[in-house]
Amino acid sequence: MTTLGLTTGQAAKYLGRHPKTLQLWDRTGVLPAHRTKTNRRYWVKLELEGFLGKTSFNAPRKTLAYCRVSSQAQRPDLKNQRKLVENFCVASGRSDVEYIEEIGGGLNFNRPKFLTLVDSVQNGEISELIVVHKDRLSRFGFELLEHLCSTKNTKLTVINVESLSPEQEMVQDLMTIVHCFSSRLYGLRNYKKAIKEALKS
Repeated sequence: MTTLGLTTGQAAKYLGRHPKTLQLWDRTGVLPAHRTKTNRRYWVKLELEGFLGKTSFNAPRKTLAYCRVSSQAQRPDLKNQRKLVENFCVASGRSDVEYIEEIGGGLNFNRPKFLTLVDSVQNGEISELIVVHKDRLSRFGFELLEHLCSTKNTKLTVINVESLSPEQEMVQDLMTIVHCFSSRLYGLRNYKKAIKEALKS
């Protein structure tokens, strides 16, 4: 503790958050810090108490399990994913787990339930996020999501941690990209065909 107040580490411990979270809150104005003459951050305990009283951070944080498949045809696999997570949670003694199931591609983040999940992590509402495989969250950018969870003190648990060789990972990524562009090309061809037929009529 400084002569003026709490250091960032002490304030983070008091709030039950990671120090990087407080630094982010300071930069974004969520919870501004004070500054010493040498420009070091410090925090006033009474202000932290007031902040806790005005927010929901005292509420219990949730454990979420996210399950995803890319298409309606894969819906049976969605049930299998959930069953795997349920078995894992029972075996590991986890309870009160909230399940999120979504159908949507993993090549982008344009998935409503996924975005709501990210917002919940960003708001500090999630204590643990469970997925069966890394690519259930995203085909690309998993490390970024992992970093977000780390800064928000959210434990990210991947049940199947089997690692692939760099060559295998590259092949999988390339196959995913080829599949994406093939689907778009097929859709474009159908679109052009529909236009030609409309012009003939």
